[in-house]
Amino acid sequence: MSSPAQPYRGVFPVAPTVFDASGALDLDGQRRAIDFMIEAGSHGICILANFSEQFVLTDAERETVMDAVLDHVAGRVPVIVTTTHFATQVCAERSRRAQEAGAAMVMVMPPYHGATIRVPELGIYDFFRGVSDAISIPIMIQDAPVAGTPLSAAFLARMAREIENVSYFKIETPGAAGKLRELIALGGDAVVGPWDGEEAITLMADLDAGATGAMTGGAYPDGIRQITDAYAAGRRNDALDAYARWLPLINHENRQCGLLACKALMAEGGIIAHETARLPLQPLHPDTRAALIELARRNDALVLRWGR
Repeated sequence: MSSPAQPYRGVFPVAPTVFDASGALDLDGQRRAIDFMIEAGSHGICILANFSEQFVLTDAERETVMDAVLDHVAGRVPVIVTTTHFATQVCAERSRRAQEAGAAMVMVMPPYHGATIRVPELGIYDFFRGVSDAISIPIMIQDAPVAGTPLSAAFLARMAREIENVSYFKIETPGAAGKLRELIALGGDAVVGPWDGEEAITLMADLDAGATGAMTGGAYPDGIRQITDAYAAGRRNDALDAYARWLPLINHENRQCGLLACKALMAEGGIIAHETARLPLQPLHPDTRAALIELARRNDALVLRWGR
């Protein structure tokens, strides 16, 4: 089955990387997590992102996870592969491999290292141009505070206009709605996909600003769809009501749990056997985890029922 036609729109959650109790890759659990995410309504899936703990994986493990997921999805939904790396050459090669393996898109952060090593706009521009030259699928620029790299709306719009495959943007910075609005105004048709990020905590404001996609945590695409489907159908009040219902859970994930939330919910629901995060990441405090489960249960999130 071929992937849906572009432009890609809708809910594209980030899949966790699933480990066993010892911290080794659990590919059977990985496949179950992917099946759940598709059946819960994901229009597509993103893998190897920060919420996938990409920074604790070896290069060989990245390849293993990518190939396992793309083979298992088998075109049921488009898959975005995160290929971020500081070096243009390495990022370009990762992106080329992702395309060859069947990725619909790559997601890339601007080059940064540690707390202080940054490159100027010229270097960032040349970086994305080099990655674009290596592939023929879309590039999503991930504009996130973790990079510590300011990317103005004007600069993003310029790259969209001038670099062939730069066409999607995941905006996670403070004031995301305002930035999306400016990006759309400046970039015009070159901005194919202005997307909401950061677990949908600002989803309504971003939809009102023109966002056409949402990249959220992977545990409750069924809940996010209640918001985005209503909005897309022109039922803004219904979307607001759904947002109000799901926002306590979104907020708890974003502010209290971070990347551990998805695996905790999937483990609680019997989708995966272990919610292990690789050291030095620490497990959720039991009280934080209990509150997460409580909030998901109040909304009858499919994640708590799918694997039972």
